[in-house]
Amino acid sequence: MNFILFDAPQDHANLLPLTFVRPISEIRIGILTIREKWEKYLQTSCSYQTESYLSEKYSMHWGTENIFINASVLPSEHLAEKIKTLSNKQALYAENTLIAYRNEAQEKIFWNEPIRKISYPFDIFSFNGSEIQADFQIITRGRKSQPIEDKHTIIYKPENIFIEEGADLKACVLNAEKGVIYIGKNAQVQEMSVIQGNFALCEGAVINIGGKMRGDTTIGNYCKVGGEISNSVIFGYSNKAHDGFLGNSVIAEWCNLGADTNTSNLKNNYSNVKIWNFLKGDFIDTQKQFCGLIMGDYCKAGINTMFNTGTVAGISCNIFGGDFPPKFIPSFSWGGAKGFEIYELTKFFGDIEKMMARRGKTLSEQEKAIIRHCYHNNKPSL
Repeated sequence: MNFILFDAPQDHANLLPLTFVRPISEIRIGILTIREKWEKYLQTSCSYQTESYLSEKYSMHWGTENIFINASVLPSEHLAEKIKTLSNKQALYAENTLIAYRNEAQEKIFWNEPIRKISYPFDIFSFNGSEIQADFQIITRGRKSQPIEDKHTIIYKPENIFIEEGADLKACVLNAEKGVIYIGKNAQVQEMSVIQGNFALCEGAVINIGGKMRGDTTIGNYCKVGGEISNSVIFGYSNKAHDGFLGNSVIAEWCNLGADTNTSNLKNNYSNVKIWNFLKGDFIDTQKQFCGLIMGDYCKAGINTMFNTGTVAGISCNIFGGDFPPKFIPSFSWGGAKGFEIYELTKFFGDIEKMMARRGKTLSEQEKAIIRHCYHNNKPSL
C-alpha cells in the first residue's frame, strides 16, 4: 500500500506562516514531524500532496493502491490501523473532517473516537505536551536509555527519561515527575540547566549554560537555546541562545532571536489573544489566554527585541530596534517599531547563505525557487 499525506488548501493557508516553505506534514510537534509520526505508525514511507510551488522538493509518489491521509490530523496507533483497513473508494471521516481515503473518496464511513488536528499555528504548542508523550512511547518502545554517568546531574523519576546515544549532560537537573523527558542523539545539556517534563531536545541540539526549560517544550534538531522557554516548539536549526523569555510560541527553521529577546504570552487584562490569520487577512480570536510569538522561517530579531502577545512574523524578516514591533510583520520585512522596508531578495539570499554556512549547509536550488515564489507573491507593499 502507498500512503500520501495531503494538504487541504484551507488548512495549509490557516497554518501560514509555518507552511510557506513546507507542507503541513513537515511541521514538528512533539518529538517528531507529522510525517515521521505517520511513518512510524504505518511502518512505511509517505510522500506529499501539497501546493504546486512546493511539489518539486516535496513530491508525490503514486502506487497501484493509494491511501491519502489528511496531513493536519495527528496519528495514533488505533487510527493508523483503521486507515490500513480502508476498502477501495472508502473515505474515513470524523464528523465533517476527512481523515483518509483509498484511491477515491466515495463511500463515507465514520471514526467515532476523538482526533487531534492542527488547524492553526497555536494548536501546535497547545497539543505539544500530549504529542511529546505519544512520540516518546513509540520511539522508546523496546529500547533502553543510555545511562547518565555525570555524577553532578540530578534526576527525578528516571523511568520517564530517555537519553539517546552520544548525548552529553553535565551538572544539570532533569525533573520528569510531571512528564517525560527525551534527549536526542548527540544533543548537549550544559551546566546548571534545568529541564521539566514534558520536554524534547532533538538530535544535535544544545541547551546553553543555565537554560531554564519548562514543560511541554520541544527544541528541534540542531537548535541552540538558552534563557527561559515554556510550552513552545522550535522546528530546527534555529537559535535562541541567550537570556530572555519565550512562551507559548512556535518558531520555524533558520531563525535567530538576539540576546534578551522576550515574548509576552499573556495580556494584562487576561482576555483572549488575537493573532493574524493569512487566509482571512485579519486578526482572529485564538480562544486562548496564552499565546506568544508565531515566527516563520529565516527570520532574525535583534538584541532586546520585545514581541507583544500574539505576534505573527512571516518568513524572511529582519526585526530590530526599541519598543514593540507590530503584532503582524509581513514576510520580507526589514525594520521594527519605527517602520519597515522590503528585505530585498538578493540581500536576503546573501545573509541566509552566510548563516547556513556556519552549520555547513547551503540553500538548494529547490529551496531558492520556493523562496522566490513566496517573495513575488507575499512581499509587502511598504
